[in-house]
Amino acid sequence: MKKNKPIHRSPLALVILAFLAEEPMHPYRMQQLIKERGKDEVINVRQRASIYQSIERLQREGLITVRETTKESGRPDRTIYEATPEGHQLMQDWMREILSTPKLEFPEFPVAVACLPLLTQEDALQQLKKRAAAYEEELARMKSQLEGVVEVVPRLFLLEMELKQAILTTELTWVQSVIDDLISGALSWDKEWLSKIGTLIAESMQMNSKNEED
Repeated sequence: MKKNKPIHRSPLALVILAFLAEEPMHPYRMQQLIKERGKDEVINVRQRASIYQSIERLQREGLITVRETTKESGRPDRTIYEATPEGHQLMQDWMREILSTPKLEFPEFPVAVACLPLLTQEDALQQLKKRAAAYEEELARMKSQLEGVVEVVPRLFLLEMELKQAILTTELTWVQSVIDDLISGALSWDKEWLSKIGTLIAESMQMNSKNEED
């Protein structure tokens, strides 16, 4: 395994190493398991080539290796991979770090929220209503999906869905509170108010800068 630079961590790479910790398998089986176990709820595998690209990278890094290539009449050869000891150890290291240490991430939604005054109040309200509706639809879908398996699948294997539900529910609650304040007028802005606030902030920053110099 290469030692001269840190190995890039990704959700898909972690899942591949986790699957190979269970048993050696070929990429198509990994794709099946991602779907069967609902891992596509928490990792982005919309492009089929992504899993093959991750496998190639992990192999270059010495984290997985080819165990064998099977040949079946009338079918393409299937390469079966297994995790190396270094890959197995790194998978556990990644797990411990991810579980224990919050990572500062930069999703798009908070950026749009930070730039909200660039839209009119009415426009912002309409877009947030659409987002709230999308949250409600997704939560309903997840609830329906879980109702079909919760009685037979142990909670241990549904924790990622619980987490996703909790995050979506929290965001929906917050978005709805902003919608309510926009409707009631408790949260509002217009060009004149923004211009005035911009001037006040600029003057305050200049004063703070002058005080620091003194």
